[in-house]
Amino acid sequence: MLFSRLPRKRSTLTAAVMLTLAAAGAPLAWAAQSGLHLPSHLSAVSKPGVSTNAAPSAASGLQDPSSNGTDTGTAQDPDAGVATRPTATPIKHVMLIIGENRTFDHLYGTYVPPAGQQVDNLLSKGIVTIDGRPGPHADLARQWQARNGQHFSIAPTHTAAYKELPPINTGSAPTQAWFASAAQARAIEPGLPDGDYAKLAVGGTGLPTNAVDTRFPAHLPNGPVNVHASLSDSDYTSSPVHRFFQMWQQLDCSVGAATRSNPSGCRADLFPWVETTVGAGGNGQRPPIPFDAQSTHEGASSMQFVNMAKGDAPYMAELAREYVLADNFHQSVMGGTGTNHIMLGFGAPVFYADAQGRPAVPPANQIENPDPMPGTANWYRQDGYFGGSYVQCADDRQPGVASVKRYLKALYHGKYKGEECQPGAYYLVNNYNPGYFGDGTPAPLGAKQFTATPSRQNNLALMLARHDVSWKYYGEGWNHGKENGQHGTFCNICNPFLYSSQVMTDPVQRSRNQDLDDLYRDLQAGTLPAVSIVKSDAILDGHPASSRMELFEAFVRKIIDMAKANPAIWKDTAIMVTFDEGGGLYDSGYVQPIDFFGDGTRIPLLVISRWSTGGRVSHVYGDHLSFDKFVEANWMLHETLTPHSRDTLPNPVTAPGHPYVPVNGPAIGDLMDMFDFGRAPTPLQAKTGGGR
Repeated sequence: MLFSRLPRKRSTLTAAVMLTLAAAGAPLAWAAQSGLHLPSHLSAVSKPGVSTNAAPSAASGLQDPSSNGTDTGTAQDPDAGVATRPTATPIKHVMLIIGENRTFDHLYGTYVPPAGQQVDNLLSKGIVTIDGRPGPHADLARQWQARNGQHFSIAPTHTAAYKELPPINTGSAPTQAWFASAAQARAIEPGLPDGDYAKLAVGGTGLPTNAVDTRFPAHLPNGPVNVHASLSDSDYTSSPVHRFFQMWQQLDCSVGAATRSNPSGCRADLFPWVETTVGAGGNGQRPPIPFDAQSTHEGASSMQFVNMAKGDAPYMAELAREYVLADNFHQSVMGGTGTNHIMLGFGAPVFYADAQGRPAVPPANQIENPDPMPGTANWYRQDGYFGGSYVQCADDRQPGVASVKRYLKALYHGKYKGEECQPGAYYLVNNYNPGYFGDGTPAPLGAKQFTATPSRQNNLALMLARHDVSWKYYGEGWNHGKENGQHGTFCNICNPFLYSSQVMTDPVQRSRNQDLDDLYRDLQAGTLPAVSIVKSDAILDGHPASSRMELFEAFVRKIIDMAKANPAIWKDTAIMVTFDEGGGLYDSGYVQPIDFFGDGTRIPLLVISRWSTGGRVSHVYGDHLSFDKFVEANWMLHETLTPHSRDTLPNPVTAPGHPYVPVNGPAIGDLMDMFDFGRAPTPLQAKTGGGR
């Protein structure tokens, strides 16, 4: 997540993420000892400042905004290695592998599906040709400049279309490869097949960070930029902004722009303008002087796409052709990694809470204010990874809130009630560190800590434990809660359960947080839990700039090969591969704004199982909470995370000829359509794999 991930690291980091998270104060001594290549500017780092849980307290008179009144208490511990609860389908184990920051069009923009299948992407719309050049309908992706008023708007006034896109910036993409050799990488990183470690010793840009990326043409047409024409899968690329209010603006949603195929009116035509006018925010500081299109160190980074038709991302293409791909799946919250993982785990963003779990008011510098500073085009007053990230969305007088809610009320013809935003609650909509360290110790709080308060809101782990459904979160680098494995590349904000008081103060539930080696052992021993979430470290997660897609592909391939190699696992397991969010990258697909928090852009979703084969493309609308809906349906829990969370929504119903737009919206699917349980599954064929 590059600069978007800044607050999330609390331990030592490899240089792959050091660049993105240097401000977290990571010691660098280990890097010199290991021979890792560090950019010169990182030689020193300074540190910047619906059952649910029990009600906060009977005396307070306040109910947890996510509560439906049922006390979670301390959950019983299910057997961690055996899935014993009956299921509605043959699937006894589901594993969700989450990568980082790729939209559907960025990755599958030129994907050509098997005969008889259709896909909604840049190529099928004629936005680009199969060679990645501008297509006959390139104007569908035209990007605009805009003019803001005194207050934040999700649909600022267009001024003029770009004649050429601003040059792409290197941002924090590394000048040199992170490792000097495959042997050095293998000594630190366990997550790749043996033959893939050389990939970690290549890919540096050869250019300074935060400079114009001269690997790309100097003159870029207004539209998606074909990375394949300039770079290979082995090259690191830059990462655009991906924060909450920025993404609302990038999507540029207006009821006045609605059409039958795009009834939300989200035009997705302000991506570079938002990048170049505010970027990742200034943490309450004035913009630099002089200020131009390169001052945020992004340029038009958001418009990059890889060309799968010409061989990019080959394993992701192979999985799509062999199994089932969704082309209408979305990130659940506008913005970045932390809040999207939290939404997956909690069904809602967490709110700022006091010691009793009741809503409280955050420090002033942690409250979002996206109103433009005087004299600027769009530079937010208070926003950034060391600045505003909380929003009191129940109050239309709060900065940024009114524009979003006016649009939602108009979109749903006055039926939108805003029930996801409870009075007095300030919700975390960007990345802050979790409220707990891995050993269960509460993390320090304060105006300069940028750490979320411990949450007593209900979550998926608690719900599963109440129903005796085994679960684990496998986070590479966990190292028994020390969070320092692989030299500190563990992603703390990717684990939603580190925000949970009930999980982190219960030794049994806390033990369900495990490491990558634990996953490998469970796959080999046949002791996989019923529900698992898998997260690589920051080296392999596929995040632009700090990682690459070919590294995430290799990480996924090793896990899938190990699952297939054990018939006891493969016979009844579904592996789902998706991304936390689109990373601020452009996408042309339909977005259904469900509530104040999202949805955001499309992201890829693949389902790999013996009942999910043939290269089929699913068009059913979904988001991250569709995974929760699948778990609830498959294990017949008869419960949702909260009374107003997305898992309460109906499955989509669509009109003939319009498979992407729910006519009963807001609605999200439960992923059951990704399986064909009406036919015999593919035969079990154990094969050697795993690359260990």
